[in-house]
Amino acid sequence: MSRRPSPRSRSRQRHARRARHRPAGAHPRAHTRGLSGKSTKAVERRLISSGAPWEERYGYSRAVVSGRHVYVAGTAPVMPDGVPLPRGAYGQARRCLEIILRALEDAGARPDDVVRTRIFLIDAKDFDEVGRAHGEVFGRIRPATTGVVVSGLLDPGWLVEIEAEAIIGA
Repeated sequence: MSRRPSPRSRSRQRHARRARHRPAGAHPRAHTRGLSGKSTKAVERRLISSGAPWEERYGYSRAVVSGRHVYVAGTAPVMPDGVPLPRGAYGQARRCLEIILRALEDAGARPDDVVRTRIFLIDAKDFDEVGRAHGEVFGRIRPATTGVVVSGLLDPGWLVEIEAEAIIGA
């Protein structure tokens, strides 16, 4: 008496038969292995550059698009060559947000797609000014936001740095 293969075994056999009829290197879906070891679909990963020279030098991007997700790096109030930093935490936060909005646009996202921001401050007393700037851009959207007081940022003149995450179409 012959045993019938289990349903799982039959599925593997069908998959193997189909694979034999595909051209070399052709796959019905792109797959990768996740941390769990399970197969997952591969997603598009696109880098967004602001053109700053230190992006290549230090190996980072202004933003990264992965599928529908957009991750905007910590954004400081960097000004074009020779232009002084904005005065005060409010002006610096507005500049950070301008850069973030441009990166989102380059990534194909809108401000309405932002789901999370992180605000890094040198001094907690500046949070009201930074919060006002943040509210002018995201007040209606109301993303999940975290404020963190840090001991310093890369440039001693910077008072604030902001990160953002978006889901396109959220």
